[in-house]
Amino acid sequence: MRRALAILALGTSSLAAADLKPADVEFFESKIRPVLVAECYECHDAKKQKGDLRLDYRDGLLKGGEEGAAIVPGDAKKSILIQSMDHSHETLVMPKKRPKLDKQIIADFSEWINRGAPDPRTKAPEDSITPAWSDLLQVRKNWWSFQPITSPAVPAGKAVSPIDRFLDAKIAAVGITPSAPADKATLLRRATYVLTGLPPSPAEIATFEADASPEAFAKVVDRLLASPRYGEHFARHWMDLVRYADTHGSEGDPAIPQAWRYRDYLIRAFNADVPYDQFVREQLAGDLLKSPRINTSEKLNESALGTGHFRMIEHGYQPVDTVDEQVRNVDNQIDVVSKTFLGLTVSCARCHDHKFRPSGTGDRGLPRPARSAPRSPDRTQAGHPRRTLGQVGPAGQRPPRGPRKYPCQLQRTRPPARRTGEGRTRNHRR
Repeated sequence: MRRALAILALGTSSLAAADLKPADVEFFESKIRPVLVAECYECHDAKKQKGDLRLDYRDGLLKGGEEGAAIVPGDAKKSILIQSMDHSHETLVMPKKRPKLDKQIIADFSEWINRGAPDPRTKAPEDSITPAWSDLLQVRKNWWSFQPITSPAVPAGKAVSPIDRFLDAKIAAVGITPSAPADKATLLRRATYVLTGLPPSPAEIATFEADASPEAFAKVVDRLLASPRYGEHFARHWMDLVRYADTHGSEGDPAIPQAWRYRDYLIRAFNADVPYDQFVREQLAGDLLKSPRINTSEKLNESALGTGHFRMIEHGYQPVDTVDEQVRNVDNQIDVVSKTFLGLTVSCARCHDHKFRPSGTGDRGLPRPARSAPRSPDRTQAGHPRRTLGQVGPAGQRPPRGPRKYPCQLQRTRPPARRTGEGRTRNHRR
């Protein structure tokens, strides 16, 4: 049977190769070849043929490997290639050890096969093909998280929340029996742990169980969001993202002076329900905002404090190569910022184009000019040696700002200069 399918496929391919339409060639070159190069050639090309399968030219694809012909031109559903891509095959799941390909990519391959799998690659390459970054980027940009936001129709259902309706529809689609609704004590415990990290008190449980109004749970959520414990709990989540620490680690584990200022800034920001776009601006360039948030009660420039995480880098007392130390610091900052705000490991592109994600070596260098040359947090604002950056003067007035060297306000004053026996001045060693 496999041999017959392979012969039939080869015969079909000859006809397709002799009469390729321009539209079919364009479809293959724009939708199919980039995916094959980016996702398949690594294991199925001239040098490596896992499963005795080559996918880098037409006849290799049609001949197939140990499992038989990879495709059946004109019938995508019977093609092993599609079954391995959509994970419906019993044993084959491709690409191996990588996320499942986007639905649109699988749909494009299905359409291509149903068209007869027109393929202009008539000659088998003699060597492996190194994929161009442009081809890799084109494929990786199809990942679901890079697609424009859409507004899908909300499924019908009994649930009040649209989110619950989507969940109920998916549960029904896979044939899972949903759990019974939680009792009020369990519901309160879950909500309290999620929003404050603490268990509810017996009095709070009794109050909630006694409240039979439709708004009972909404009132609980409002109360928890208004609790100071909410900001403390969610600040800890954010501190994990930006790798908050009170010390630098490495040799000696030196302390980061006034690191707590950034921690408290996060708590106040969450409790004040600062809009996320404003919160992001403060984290990236809060010391440059023309209209910063001023905390008049504590006389603080809240926006400037938002950049404090840039100083929380690992470094020791005596780096062997100061330039390498500076590059490593900036690399760490890029790594943290890209993971926190983009969900991407851009730092991998320091040495090479990312193996899985749309992050090339050219992309990684973009943030560097804005956040380079990390310095010791010893600088105070010009004309205000006793005031650390982030503090403001009377009535919320900001003091004059000196030349910006590094976006950081976790500082201490520099040690006073002293005169040597030769009459020259130098700073004390730390």
